[in-house]
Amino acid sequence: MKVALASDHGGMNIRKEIASLLEELKIEYVDFGCECASSVDYPDYALPVAEKVASGEFDRGILICGTGIGMSIAANKVKGVRCALVHDTFSAKATRAHNDSNILAMGERVIGPGLARDIAQIWLTGEFEGGRHANRVGKITDYEEKHQ
Repeated sequence: MKVALASDHGGMNIRKEIASLLEELKIEYVDFGCECASSVDYPDYALPVAEKVASGEFDRGILICGTGIGMSIAANKVKGVRCALVHDTFSAKATRAHNDSNILAMGERVIGPGLARDIAQIWLTGEFEGGRHANRVGKITDYEEKHQ
């Protein structure tokens, strides 16, 4: 698995925790920043990661900002992306199993580093169940093909 990782200024601390987790799990990743304390625009980080995941260059992406909301909205504008905003472990498991999410978004101002690591690990190791869920995800893909 290859993961694209990024944050804006509001998610730098958790991004570093997730990078550490990826190293511990021996998962290949590229950190796309940011490396600044001053305010930056989350789409500048979310959109490139989403494009790399959608193109297949990366298998999954993880995005962090203050709330995770902006990152998830921006990422979901890219065709082929199913970005899930997650702040609990149950949703982390469910979004992989039921939605085949390929990008995880989290908010540093919402959750702490320990929970963020737990969420990311569950999400990274979770598998898509397929079955009736594949039909539902397929409907999203079909819609994208017809309307974008």
